[in-house]
Amino acid sequence: MTESTLQEVARDIGKAGGRAETAVVDALNEEQVDAFVDGVARKSESIDVSFNVISYGDIQQPLMEIDVDDFTFPITVATRTHFLTTRAAATHMIKQGSGVVLMFGGSGPQTLPGLGGFKVALDAMEGLRRQWAIELGPHGVRVVTMVTSGIIETIPRQAEGRAEIEEGIKKASLLNRTTTLEDVGSTAWFIASDKAAAITNATVNISSGAIPDY
Repeated sequence: MTESTLQEVARDIGKAGGRAETAVVDALNEEQVDAFVDGVARKSESIDVSFNVISYGDIQQPLMEIDVDDFTFPITVATRTHFLTTRAAATHMIKQGSGVVLMFGGSGPQTLPGLGGFKVALDAMEGLRRQWAIELGPHGVRVVTMVTSGIIETIPRQAEGRAEIEEGIKKASLLNRTTTLEDVGSTAWFIASDKAAAITNATVNISSGAIPDY
């Protein structure tokens, strides 16, 4: 996402009565992530929520056809970025004795052929979430994953195969609807609030029934 795109989103938030500040940070760069989070902590005097949502650059092909570097790339990106951003935020959350780390994407017991390393990356994220939760829990820091089966609003209009992807998301739903960005925002707000104070080391499933729980 570019700086101009971020500013456009911030303006929309402002028009809706909210407040937002933007910054361009490489979420795979340790120095940039640490510097950004430290700067936010100095300015706001706390880090209450960490929410990492970046793309993994996955190439989806059958395992017998995919190049090994293309297979491992999304796994490395997913685990590296969530490790870096969580560690940076947790450094401050531990000191204040509270905080919530939200992960997005999640996993499930089923998969589809031809996904390359994408589903494996989501599975790896769940393992990372469990590890962070058990180590940060004694410090009052909660770690939770939100699980969806895909959000139609986020698929670029020009994306190849968009119609097929959209149809697949709709078909998988057990409800007469699919998950929306508003659903994500509302659920994230609940998880980050004190009303969810007993929830950690868990997934919150908002897939409209498309992904069954274990």
